[in-house]
Amino acid sequence: MEINNDYLESVKKQFLYYKTLGEKSFDQLEPEQLFVAVNDNTNSIATIVKHLSGNMLSRWTDFLTTDGEKEWRNRDSEFESTIQTKDELLEIWNKGWNCFFETLNSLTPDQLTAIIYIRNEGHTVVEAINRQLAHYPYHIGQIVFYAKMLKKTEWNSLSIPKNKSNSYNEGKFAQEKSIKNFTDDELKKLKP
Repeated sequence: MEINNDYLESVKKQFLYYKTLGEKSFDQLEPEQLFVAVNDNTNSIATIVKHLSGNMLSRWTDFLTTDGEKEWRNRDSEFESTIQTKDELLEIWNKGWNCFFETLNSLTPDQLTAIIYIRNEGHTVVEAINRQLAHYPYHIGQIVFYAKMLKKTEWNSLSIPKNKSNSYNEGKFAQEKSIKNFTDDELKKLKP
């Protein structure tokens, strides 16, 4: 397998991992907690979801042929609190992720060096993917952090639980060395 295929498979797994972290955070909250903003300078989880979806739809629709900042996108409106229910939140969340993954899954290794534009600035496809691999986990981290603060009962850890690093490492080092993506085991852990 050539490095470009490895790259595409790796980023697909990483994006899926972060999508799953967001969803596991939603699942631990009461629906009304998804709409809490602590002050005027913060966004609720629902608003973060709306922004992520808006970004994904703009960036990944006609990805190779049109600028990633679409004329129809109204970024400022993504920060207005308009989502009313958890079902609506999940619909908006999935609409963005579905657009993103449909495009990512359609890419071939020979397209990775093609030039695309975001706000009239040229990026290789790899650079555009990496830009979003920094952007989306940034917001997913906000969602996880916010969810942990809002949770009224015990938080079910989405990573290595507090004070469990040694036992986690013992388990990892008890296995044979292998080459795999770190998300392979993490995604299994996060499944219901």
